Amino acid sequence: QVQLVESGGGLVQPGGSLRLSCSASGSIFSIKTMGWYRQVPGKERELVAVITNGVDINYAGSVKGRFTISRDNGKNTVYLQMSSLKPEDTAVYYCAILAPYNYWGQGTQVTVSS
Repeated sequence: QVQLVESGGGLVQPGGSLRLSCSASGSIFSIKTMGWYRQVPGKERELVAVITNGVDINYAGSVKGRFTISRDNGKNTVYLQMSSLKPEDTAVYYCAILAPYNYWGQGTQVTVSS
């Protein structure tokens, strides 16, 4: 049984920062790719950022320069540092193991509002 547990979501004012964390546990070995996605009601889930082998990183254009993804390989944990947050960043954020497995967390709400 593999479990992904996200934390760090909440309410923040525009321009503020939040740091999301996601820890993976269970029978998993040699995780290659982890990532963060987000979803708002009525829209498809969209990619935010992915990190492969700890060094190959890709961001959605809407968050590039504001969000930073990182990973602690020893702890099977992935982080998403979000800065200069905008109201349009409001969503449920999901972490995922994307390769060589496919597991998803339960999601954490991020609300950017004054």
